[in-house]
Amino acid sequence: MHTTDPDDTPAPRDQIALPPPVRARLEHPDHSVLVDTRALERVRERFDTEQAQALGRYLTNAQSPATLRAYRADWTAFGAWCLTEQRTSLPADPVDVAVYLAACAEQRTPDGTGWALAPATLERRSAAIAAVHGAHGLDSPTRAEVVRMTLRGIRRTRKARPHRKAPVVLSTLETLLAVRPAEGHPGGVARRRDAVLLLTGFAGALRRSELAGLTFDDLALRTDPASGAPTLVVSLWATKTDQEGRAHQRVALPRGRHRATCPVCALADWSALVAVHRDGGAQAVRAHLESLGAPDPAPAHSCQQLRGIDLADGANRPLLPGVDRHGRLAQRPMTTKAVGNLVKRYAARAGLNPDDFGGHSLRAGFATQAALGGATDREIMRQGRWTNAQTVHDYIRTANPLEDNAVTRLGL
Repeated sequence: MHTTDPDDTPAPRDQIALPPPVRARLEHPDHSVLVDTRALERVRERFDTEQAQALGRYLTNAQSPATLRAYRADWTAFGAWCLTEQRTSLPADPVDVAVYLAACAEQRTPDGTGWALAPATLERRSAAIAAVHGAHGLDSPTRAEVVRMTLRGIRRTRKARPHRKAPVVLSTLETLLAVRPAEGHPGGVARRRDAVLLLTGFAGALRRSELAGLTFDDLALRTDPASGAPTLVVSLWATKTDQEGRAHQRVALPRGRHRATCPVCALADWSALVAVHRDGGAQAVRAHLESLGAPDPAPAHSCQQLRGIDLADGANRPLLPGVDRHGRLAQRPMTTKAVGNLVKRYAARAGLNPDDFGGHSLRAGFATQAALGGATDREIMRQGRWTNAQTVHDYIRTANPLEDNAVTRLGL
């Protein structure tokens, strides 16, 4: 039986009211919406079914799963609007697309206090319409000047600064770690997994999608030649800025100064428990946790005894699987949404406003804390894999607005 995090349930969609047939399509999307099925049928006629299926599989994988999900939902919303307004969605008239985007821009939140859709969301909806037309060999209506001018007008009208999640700096991270479930069963399972998630996401400056996609096979243990301490090297294959995995990006996570915030110790504790589950199942995990004594108030590092990643055995085992309230591990990984909700949940437990935090808070927290610690732009960009220095400068200004600022020389 597969189990999942309670946060894996779908969130309500901020879309226009949809007719029941369209709503059903949205909940059970057509996975070929970005693939020209007529072209595949011609391949099937000219070659065979197996070759058509192979081509369709690779065409589908041309986009990341998150992008595909977003585009499918966006296309279904546009199709619903066209159905209501008696317009044609494929091929769409540029004026119809412009009117649709303008209508979406006018939508308000249920309480009427704000806009329902951000300009970035409307630009993504425009991109989804373009992608579906392109997949079917049709000219994109979004290239028309009327659509481009409409989007430009929306951006100029809605000049609000994007709402950014608060960074999880080191002090906040320690607070979140302190409110994890208690040791023992069943809380000890989530306690160990969530330590890996928080510390790896923070020290590695990882995105939600990168965290959710990690497997034990992506991990390797190295020894720091200067100190002899273990260092965890995480391989990132497909990322937001390298979706084809050509750069084969890696991040290094060193041994922490303190046991409670050491990402390598967190991995050692978690991998030991996952190995118990692999060998004996849920009952063995329960027995193992119940056999542990009272927690040591000043525990020593456990990473020094880590000799390798035993679970990196080619099984593609998720590093962060779902865990239910009974402490049972799922076979599938956490979703990106569950990663963000986990940070929010711990923020709420710690007495913080959960709306201020999310999955990006760990990555933002790394950059902010590194800037506070005196790290250079180059050092921050290397670990976070940023290619735009302006992004890093925004984090540095957040961390210390007086850093490298001429205002300090005014003699006030």
